[in-house]
Amino acid sequence: MVIPYPRIDPVLVHLGPLAIRWYAISYIVGILSGWWIIGRTLRDRSLWSNPPFDGKAPATADDIGDLVVWATLGIIIGGRVGWDLFYGTILCTVSPASFCGGLPYGFLTHPIKLVAVWEGGMSFHGGVLGLAIAIWLFCRRRKLNLFSIGDLVTSVAPLGIALVRMANFINGELWGRPTDVAWAMIFPRAPDRLPRHPSQLYECFLEGVVLFIIVQFCFRVLRWQQRPGLITGTFFTGYGLFRFFVEFFREPDAPFLGWFTMGMALCVPLILAGLIVYAIALARPPVSAAK
Repeated sequence: MVIPYPRIDPVLVHLGPLAIRWYAISYIVGILSGWWIIGRTLRDRSLWSNPPFDGKAPATADDIGDLVVWATLGIIIGGRVGWDLFYGTILCTVSPASFCGGLPYGFLTHPIKLVAVWEGGMSFHGGVLGLAIAIWLFCRRRKLNLFSIGDLVTSVAPLGIALVRMANFINGELWGRPTDVAWAMIFPRAPDRLPRHPSQLYECFLEGVVLFIIVQFCFRVLRWQQRPGLITGTFFTGYGLFRFFVEFFREPDAPFLGWFTMGMALCVPLILAGLIVYAIALARPPVSAAK
């Protein structure tokens, strides 16, 4: 049994030569929604009533508004550079006969490629690294607590992930491995026309919906933000484990080392980073809220 793939035009609006795509909308809505949720979170005094905050939120609404600009640039540049590096350089070196994501370091000769998201090619792991660097630089400039700001951002990040994975599904890209499960789909862009796992929906549900519920529960019910870093560690570890699991159902971008895909390889340092953040958060004494 095969479920018909819903053919949805990847372009939401055609405006002559200008095309507004679901993929771009998913990033925009994800960032704006995260901004809105963080703003409401900062205004909820009950969340900051206990040490180390004692009634003072770790950032102001103006801080977060400015951070959105930094974060957006970090995600786009990190995602594009990560795609070029991981799938254009490392993968071509490890498996030269495999598909390569693009021209290695092509952005050095064509800088516009850094922001040419309309061409496709965004690495989630590169985007996370770019976002982390942007947050670190921003917190250093504003003298804000890095882990507290990281907790705010990662508490809403899964929402954006869910939207982007849904956009991947609409684009009919990043499909799953061939299967005979009852909910298999034939993706029009897959050259072999075999029934496949809708792995984009698996990722949308696990990395997006489930992880969002987990981090929000930890933030609002368990109040883990009182130990800055625990929410960030939960996000890193949770995403890494969920993505590693889904890689068993997702068609690998290219062979890496046998069954061990590039996606799995990139999840290992993310999981380790989450565990390290956990250890640091638990080892350090509570810190004062940023001024």
